[in-house]
Amino acid sequence: MAKIKEAKSNVSKIGKVLPYILIVCGVLGLLAAFTLTYDKIHVLQNPNYDPPCNINPVLSCGSVMKTEQASLLGVPNTIFGIMGFTSLITFGALMLSGAKFKKWIWQTAQAASTLGVVFMHYLFFQGVYRINAICPWCFVTWMVTIPIFVFITSYNLEQNYLPLPKWATGLPTWIQKNYLNVLIGWYTVIFLILLQHFWYYWQTLI
Repeated sequence: MAKIKEAKSNVSKIGKVLPYILIVCGVLGLLAAFTLTYDKIHVLQNPNYDPPCNINPVLSCGSVMKTEQASLLGVPNTIFGIMGFTSLITFGALMLSGAKFKKWIWQTAQAASTLGVVFMHYLFFQGVYRINAICPWCFVTWMVTIPIFVFITSYNLEQNYLPLPKWATGLPTWIQKNYLNVLIGWYTVIFLILLQHFWYYWQTLI
């Protein structure tokens, strides 16, 4: 009985914080995507334009903007970002207003957040190991994509909106207790990768 009450309490906790997570992450992501789009337009108009986010050889937007990885099917990634984060903010605002969504809406949100986090890791890999530069504003969008995925997944698991095999029936309970640890561990791995790969530059700053 105690476990049931605990689960209900945790579901309520995530359900209450989720709209705020979506709105805050959406606003940060939208700001980053809009700024990158603004700079991208200026780069196209003037190849000599130096974006303010060109901080050093490692943290540089300009070098990333000019690569083929900065576009998908001929459309700049930032345009997809603007559309996606705007939708996310709207979704979070509707949740705050008391709107209730059907199961298929949440499953669609799960698919979108999963696609977003997979694409984020593709861009992360390309930036670190192929381009050898990290766009600061891109990094912001990457960092907000992770909690969006983690919290939407946690909520969907708690509400039994995601089909699970028998061997994973304990996953919702585990997620309820460890979603913050998952988030912290995920960030830690990313920062360790950046520290190790670009150590040749970071050590010159010490």
